[in-house]
Amino acid sequence: MDRQDKNLHTLIPLDEFKSILGIDDRDDKLSRFCLVTSTLRIEEYCKRKLLRKKYFETNEFTGGLLLPLREYPVSKILSVFTNGEIVEPDFYHTVPDCGVTEDIPFYLSLSPALKRYRNLKTIKAIYWAGYQLGKVPADLASSCLELASWNMKRYKSNRIGMTGNVLGNSKGGEHFEMSMPENVRSLLEPYRRKTI
Repeated sequence: MDRQDKNLHTLIPLDEFKSILGIDDRDDKLSRFCLVTSTLRIEEYCKRKLLRKKYFETNEFTGGLLLPLREYPVSKILSVFTNGEIVEPDFYHTVPDCGVTEDIPFYLSLSPALKRYRNLKTIKAIYWAGYQLGKVPADLASSCLELASWNMKRYKSNRIGMTGNVLGNSKGGEHFEMSMPENVRSLLEPYRRKTI
């Protein structure tokens, strides 16, 4: 795997995708395109970022000691600031603990001692969250593989957006295809961000 392949925004490595589907190097550009667009489509459908990345998040402090972190799973808290000052690691931790790969939202749990800060208005957290390439859960990687493969077939057929000709009522017609296969949607259901 070369450097360019490591920088692809994809839930499965390019080499693995090509190996599983028996794709040769002539289709590298199309394979890369399908993997990236499939990953972006999956993230859009799930309403969250899934690949590991560094996040800078600022939350308003309203007195509660549990602050939700937008992205998950959290692998490491790099630093926490309040009113521009760094907060020592003894005064916060994550719930659940960092490094837990369960796909559940994470919270920053603050020490009650932080309430003693004068004019405490915001808490800024810098953290790593998401799945590392090669350590993506099997069902999530499978959904990317299936969606990318489905897209490749569409692009190679030169009939993008159509499922085929259909005869009916004594005249021909075409049907539009769905945006994502139903089996991919069912694989992604546990990873969708739930809003209450």
